[in-house]
Amino acid sequence: MEDVAEHRVHMPAADAGKPPNSKSPEKWLNGFVRAVALMEKVGNALGTLAFTWATVVLLGGYTKDLEDDFWFATAIVFLEAARMFTRKNRMEYRLVFNNRGAFRPFGSNGLIMMVCFLNLSVILLREVEPTILVISGVLAMTTLVIGWFLSRSGLKLPICHPLRRATSLWSPVVGILLLVPSLSYHSRGYLYGHDQRQYIFAKFLVFTSLLAAVLLVSISRLRFPSIVKLVDRSLGSRQVFWRRVILYFCMVGALITHLCMLGPHGRVLIIIILACALAVVSFGNFQVPAAVLRVVLALLHFELFKSNTMYDDNLKASLAIFYGVVLGQGTLYSVACTVEFFSFIPRRSLVHCGGFRGQYGVESVNLYYAYAFEKCMQDGVFAPTKTSLGTFAMDSVNSDSSKNQLYGLQMMHNFLQKEPTKAPLLYKLTTSPKTMARIIRMLDWTSPKDAIIRLYAAKVTSEFAKNLRVVAFPGTMQIVSALLAADSRPKIGNPLLDTDDEQEDSQDEEHDPSKDAADNQLQRQDQLPDTDNLLQTQTCPTQQVSINPQNSMLRCWQRISEFWSIPKEMPLTNNDLLPALAMSIIDSLAGCDQDNCAEISKAADLIQKIVEFTGNRSDEMITEAQQKILLLSSLKVMQRLTSIGGKIGITLRYEIAKDPFLQRNLKEILGDSMTSPEFKRLVAAILRNLAVDGDTRQEISRIQLIITMLMQTFINTEGTMSNNAGRLLRKVAGQALAMLTIESVHTCLIMLKEPEFIKELKTMILIHDDKYMYVAASLLRNLCLHAQSELRELDLKEISHTLREVLERIMDTERAELEILVGLSSQICKVIPGDFTRELDDGHTKQRFVKRLVVALIANKKPRAHCPGIRRLILEQVIFMTECNSNYADCFNECRMKEALLMVEQTLSKVENYRLFLGNTGFMEYSMPISALVARAKELLGCD
Repeated sequence: MEDVAEHRVHMPAADAGKPPNSKSPEKWLNGFVRAVALMEKVGNALGTLAFTWATVVLLGGYTKDLEDDFWFATAIVFLEAARMFTRKNRMEYRLVFNNRGAFRPFGSNGLIMMVCFLNLSVILLREVEPTILVISGVLAMTTLVIGWFLSRSGLKLPICHPLRRATSLWSPVVGILLLVPSLSYHSRGYLYGHDQRQYIFAKFLVFTSLLAAVLLVSISRLRFPSIVKLVDRSLGSRQVFWRRVILYFCMVGALITHLCMLGPHGRVLIIIILACALAVVSFGNFQVPAAVLRVVLALLHFELFKSNTMYDDNLKASLAIFYGVVLGQGTLYSVACTVEFFSFIPRRSLVHCGGFRGQYGVESVNLYYAYAFEKCMQDGVFAPTKTSLGTFAMDSVNSDSSKNQLYGLQMMHNFLQKEPTKAPLLYKLTTSPKTMARIIRMLDWTSPKDAIIRLYAAKVTSEFAKNLRVVAFPGTMQIVSALLAADSRPKIGNPLLDTDDEQEDSQDEEHDPSKDAADNQLQRQDQLPDTDNLLQTQTCPTQQVSINPQNSMLRCWQRISEFWSIPKEMPLTNNDLLPALAMSIIDSLAGCDQDNCAEISKAADLIQKIVEFTGNRSDEMITEAQQKILLLSSLKVMQRLTSIGGKIGITLRYEIAKDPFLQRNLKEILGDSMTSPEFKRLVAAILRNLAVDGDTRQEISRIQLIITMLMQTFINTEGTMSNNAGRLLRKVAGQALAMLTIESVHTCLIMLKEPEFIKELKTMILIHDDKYMYVAASLLRNLCLHAQSELRELDLKEISHTLREVLERIMDTERAELEILVGLSSQICKVIPGDFTRELDDGHTKQRFVKRLVVALIANKKPRAHCPGIRRLILEQVIFMTECNSNYADCFNECRMKEALLMVEQTLSKVENYRLFLGNTGFMEYSMPISALVARAKELLGCD
């Protein structure tokens, strides 16, 4: 059991007062957010001051004297009142007054809107009378502004999803088709300036090319299987990139076509229209126009009121303060909006520094940016703001939005994979029971639409389960147990037990489309969430550019391309099966706390479900690779559960051992020549741990194939010495054999049927390799103890050859190793006393050996759990030596063995009644008490 302790994971210390220190990847973005938020807060403060100053001082005290300034002050007061009152509604404030998102890149949608608006404007210019034209232009611009702001503000318009998709899909085609009226002969000279008839063929050729390209892009986005397959074959993973490139070029081509067709006056007019449209689609809200309006009003009237002789000095001073505050506010807003426009730089930097990947990474960072900004705006100007990605992920998980929950879980999983971010997040999680309880409840979300959330919840739980006490979260084990059956299929029943209604229910379940959808969600390894919005963010791998080291421009381009690119999202793997994650959670819980083990032992059918994964499963929905993952997970968790100490460990081993299919499955794994060393090592460790119980040990010993395979693995050096896995397998196989031979004559006799087994054990003892020497010594002792009558003459000679090495080792070893070697030497003394006496006398080690036994007897007056029988075995050695040669009694008396025996008699302990301990629980109690051995030794040494 010596490899059990190395897997233990302890709970964090209770007095750990501070979270672990680590460099936060979001530090730069947080600083940027605080700077922008500070400018907006100061601007808001100045706006409130201007509102108060205008209403109390100017409008309240100088209403009759203000003249034209009255209307300007009133306009500013209404503007500030609108800003102040919309602060109570975050949606309205974001739509009208908010520095974040005031400038936005218009992208392909904005370009399409500009083309459509330009085409409509050209049609109106050539067909409509001037008065109607002005009215139509104002209405069109107003509609464009309102529609654009509503769409960019994130408001949920009552438009069904098919209509939104159709609009997104065919709007580029509509924009190109609106060119048709402009391609014909026109009579308005102020617009076109010259005869266009000679260019008709060229215009229609350009139009046809643009329309064909846009149609191809739109058709490639249709969700028909044949089209999807054709596009994937043609463009591969770069299809989104090429769609956007083609769409951009087509829209720009449409704009250039108009400019080429128009005359000088028409071009000026169209450029003005384009500038207005560009301003509209570039503004995310009304903050920039309002800020510019403040600055313009303040600058226009700053000097005018000073030269007005009708104003007294107090009014001039009041107006100077008012316009100065308004100018400062407008300037701060303008600077804040301009700086915020470049927020894509720290956001993209966080994508790379934080290890985010793909679309979810970009959107997660964008959501965190908005989250951090809101946090900064909620606090005071100088209040310390504490925002972090970990806090944001936890708040997202606790939200009611499934999208935010998924992104929060994905961020947590990403952080828990890296050491710099793992410790701080684990600290936050362990101090937030609400979040941990929410994640655990997500494990029980069985709806198909929540399949991916459930998966990531399981992946996150498997990480923090190392620090989780399930008693604080009732029902956890039942939820985890349900994960083990997440991929289960209807089982073949017994015709004598099944009923028709059960079969019908089973068939309904088998053909349940929602269940199939959930299974397909987990089985598809390349599936990524939220694929409908791929046009909004490009997820391409980092470009590798071959450059000349001396070419600085190319090096600069490489850095820019690497910075702007997004690491490709990692696909799901075979390790992401829900049952495998469930067993990982159980394994972590069992290694964390004894109370967790108690909860595991109480969970109904949990052990049975784990054991089922150790057998060959004929499930078409699970691939061979996935089956190996499930098998490895089940073996790991059973190895953990069988190594638990105390009464809980006894219960767990009993529940595991009584499963009727376990030993058969373990035997098949050991007997499969294609099984990897890792699997066999885990099987050997499970058998070793189960052999602690006497009844289980006898059941395993009756399966001769298991003993034979363990022996072959232990003595077969071919292929096991080339790597660590093979060497560890060999050692654990030996440990399992050593445990199975304890008090088992049947197992010892099976081993003796192997003619070279004793010789191989002798070789392991003589090669001075601690990995195998003590295991071989323990095996050899058990063979001498339980199968002495079956040992052949050749076997006795091989055992005799180990004696010198064993005696020399006894002189230098301590504790558990000394216990094993003394146990072997005492049995050799009993089995071949003549050889033992001859080796002890001829080697001139008798005096040293006797003295070493006395010293060891005195030194171990407080028996320890890792070597409880050391004094018992030393006493057996003394008894066997004295019985085979009475002269040794004098030698022991000369070395003060009587005093040592008296000390042993006074310090007897219940610990020494057991062969081994798991925790504080002893196993394999000796039939003879140690007091009887003390009495026999005293009798042989002549002690009164």
